[in-house]
Amino acid sequence: MHFAISPAFPMKHDNFRRGVAAMRSSLSLAWMVLASAVLCGSVPMANAEPVRVRAVVELFTSQGCSSCPPADSLIGKLDKRADVLALSLPVDYWDYLGWKDTLAQHAFTERQREYADQRGDGLVYTPQVVVNGLKPAVGSHEAQVEAAIEETAKALEGKRPTMDVAHEGDTLVVSIGAAPAGAPVPMVVWLAHLTRDREVTIGRGENDGQIVTYHNVVRKLTAIGTWSGEALTLRVPMAEVRAVKSDAGAVLLQAKDLGPILAAAEIASW
Repeated sequence: MHFAISPAFPMKHDNFRRGVAAMRSSLSLAWMVLASAVLCGSVPMANAEPVRVRAVVELFTSQGCSSCPPADSLIGKLDKRADVLALSLPVDYWDYLGWKDTLAQHAFTERQREYADQRGDGLVYTPQVVVNGLKPAVGSHEAQVEAAIEETAKALEGKRPTMDVAHEGDTLVVSIGAAPAGAPVPMVVWLAHLTRDREVTIGRGENDGQIVTYHNVVRKLTAIGTWSGEALTLRVPMAEVRAVKSDAGAVLLQAKDLGPILAAAEIASW
């Protein structure tokens, strides 16, 4: 930094020295504050590493389930965390109770059942979350969900490849690094089409009269490639991406038979 003393305001010698000393003291304090801010992370650094997703939380929910609104709200809370990808997958098996879920897809019912078959426990209910493709928990029980996040993140430590997603012109580019030792292969690369927030007024059934907001609602899951453990780059034309009505997305790297999710990246908008 350079400072100039205007000749329009002459100082006596002693006053000039005191003025310079004061400026030096102020500069030292400013540099100390700036250095402290950088060390504490409050000043963005150009080469800072992006926050990696530690946990993918899939909520199986239903508009016809009276226990689900608190879980839907929790997904909204988790969605604010940079290290968590929180997804809502509405199921259709409660539609017979008098209200047909306006967001449900039978494919999500099947996904939930496949998870239960894979684990061998047969547990299928709402609201249920599955964390990192491994651990089920009651979707409205925040402490259980947090415990599942920590447990599965620890179990996957050292097994996760890097994943980066970028737009290059009219192409979505997904880059996955080489497999660390112990990473299970092969894995499927999934593209999830999401509706960020959807408010629904429920007209019948257990939640009759309630207005519920659903967050990161999956509209479609599309397999876009297979990862065998070697570094991989996939390119998807944005025309194909935008063919599905959605306003955001995510990429998941998951074991072929619905096992662990090793990596994920969220796409804030198309």
